[in-house]
Amino acid sequence: MTVWNDVTVLAMPSAIHGAQRVVVKVGSSLVTNEGSGADEAAIASWVKQIANLRAAGKEVILVSSGAIAEGMKRLNWSKRPTHIDELQAAAAVGQMGLAQVYESKFAVFGITTAQILLTHADLADRTRYLNARSALFTLLRLGVVPIINENDTVITDEIKVGDNDTLGALVANLIEADALVILTDQTGLFTADPRKNPQAELIQTAPAGLAILEEMAGGAGSNIGTGGMLTKVLAAKRAMKSGAHTIIASGREINVLPRLASGERIGTELRADTPLLTARQQWIADHLQLRGKIVLDAGAVKAIRDNGKSVLPIGVVRVEGQFMRGDVIACVDELGKEIARGIINYNSPESARMAKHTTEQIEQLIGHMDEAELMHRNNMVLVSP
Repeated sequence: MTVWNDVTVLAMPSAIHGAQRVVVKVGSSLVTNEGSGADEAAIASWVKQIANLRAAGKEVILVSSGAIAEGMKRLNWSKRPTHIDELQAAAAVGQMGLAQVYESKFAVFGITTAQILLTHADLADRTRYLNARSALFTLLRLGVVPIINENDTVITDEIKVGDNDTLGALVANLIEADALVILTDQTGLFTADPRKNPQAELIQTAPAGLAILEEMAGGAGSNIGTGGMLTKVLAAKRAMKSGAHTIIASGREINVLPRLASGERIGTELRADTPLLTARQQWIADHLQLRGKIVLDAGAVKAIRDNGKSVLPIGVVRVEGQFMRGDVIACVDELGKEIARGIINYNSPESARMAKHTTEQIEQLIGHMDEAELMHRNNMVLVSP
């Protein structure tokens, strides 16, 4: 038997069937009818389906792409701009249109909506992360459907998430969702690109995080959004850290969400079968952009990976990047492979001076000793091999 399409799992209802809290991500090509602007008929269909899920007692958070494409339509631009200021302008104009469409369509069912625009910086800062989490939980308690997008109007390379598949996974982790549904313009994940290989097999179910899935997802994707099938597979890998199963399915399937909720299997289901991270570990793991790294020798790598030890100065070969105390940084081996990431107890100049020295020498080296470890095991999470 292959590592996917397990007949035992396929005999079970879909992951949405028993889910209480669901994140639904709708891709750009669906929302904008292949880039021509907000498709009101299609949006009305998904809104009706989400209302159906709500009537069944499920909490739903919607992550929607399409702001830039809608902005291009309103500005009469036929070609997607490349300059950041023009992309930001298109996003600002388009976000108004998307919000109006969603609000009017949900109002038909008596459902209140809220718009939330996020950047990676909002999720990387612990206080802002907790504030966003609290706001989302409150909105759900009040019966509101949050509609989330990346804040393309203000993002730069330093603070962007990059694609809404990843954003959907980050939101799933943020609010501890049971499932993430990624609606796309494709049927699901295949063993090869079905446009080029007629023998390609649909993967109906597989464990999220399986390395071979990333190889299979390599070139399949739409040319409308910034994602592709690979970003969806990686999003599922990220979402599994908080226990969320991921379904990748075609948004053009009739009543796809209610059918999934009824237990029907549609598209590809990537299951989360790994131990769950704590909320603090999840926040650490979800950092997409790290301030720097510390390079560890083989002994330190073994102590961390095999024995769950903290990072001590003696095991550090060198320090790279500029970071402050409290930043999340990477721990890598001497070949550059990330082993773990966590909250650093000292800034980069202090860490560099402490490298290859014992804990007892810390105060002599930098004039003070706040912590005995460079990075404590309670503030660190291992990266999957």
